[in-house]
Amino acid sequence: MPREIRHDYRDPLDQIWLATAARLGMRVERSDEVYASWDGRGTLTLSDAAHFDPDDSLAQLVLHEICHALCEGPARWSTPDWGLDNLTDADWLREHACQRLQAALADTVGLRGFFGTTTDYRAYWDTLGAFPLAPGDDAAIELARAGWARALEPPFAEPLRAALEATAAIVRATRPFAGPTSVFAETPPLTAEGR
Repeated sequence: MPREIRHDYRDPLDQIWLATAARLGMRVERSDEVYASWDGRGTLTLSDAAHFDPDDSLAQLVLHEICHALCEGPARWSTPDWGLDNLTDADWLREHACQRLQAALADTVGLRGFFGTTTDYRAYWDTLGAFPLAPGDDAAIELARAGWARALEPPFAEPLRAALEATAAIVRATRPFAGPTSVFAETPPLTAEGR
């Protein structure tokens, strides 16, 4: 007699970030048709894991798209792909702003290495200094700082804080078991202060 299956298993980080997206009004669907696409009506479509780069995760992509929403602001939330042209380099400045915000948010829990961006824009991410929102001559900073201000307000502040802290706990618990090429090895060990 086959057993009755009452539960399913989902990767803990997927669980955290799918629930966070839902709390922010984003329904996440998976498809092999796109890498990442926002329809402007509440659906965020992300690539199937089979099409990820080896260091990509659903958590990283959901955070990245939340950062796009934060940088673009409410005027673009109802616009497909946040109003960005993702087929050319026309919106590189806005992509850079998103990356700066993503780095700043990841830094709050020491996970910049874990949440590193993907695709060809990764080269920019790798050049970001220790303080990605510090004043400077990069025009992306102003857009990123506007996104940061939105991240500190409802409805984003509490869900983002909770998701980042939960992610940090899981990543740090996994780190001692990860091999040297694992993205989990990109996180610093816990300090005496617990961060």
